[in-house]
Amino acid sequence: MSDLLKLIGARIKQIRNDRGLSQAGLAELAGMQDSYIGGVERGTRNISINSLHKIMSALDAEPIDAFRFGELEHTDWELEKQQVLGIHLAMLQERSLSEVKLVERMARDMFRTYDEEEQE
Repeated sequence: MSDLLKLIGARIKQIRNDRGLSQAGLAELAGMQDSYIGGVERGTRNISINSLHKIMSALDAEPIDAFRFGELEHTDWELEKQQVLGIHLAMLQERSLSEVKLVERMARDMFRTYDEEEQE
């Protein structure tokens, strides 16, 4: 199984769930078998461009939406963590290399201390 097929399948499933459709409902709208939709969503079916177009049209979405993997569901804490990391990155990008290295050393020292305290 290709990782790409799994990602496309996961994205199709997410869009289908967002639309409140079952696999059978999507299959009916797309003129396909529900077992085929299930295989696509699991990433076990090699989907053709034509089939992708039919599925995405049935979902009232553009074919390119199946490739928007960055929009796959994340938990709230994952999204918050990504936002905080983005803020840190933005702050560090404005600093000199020596300042960035200083922050790295300080962070390593803090994490080492934190990890030692956790083990006690």
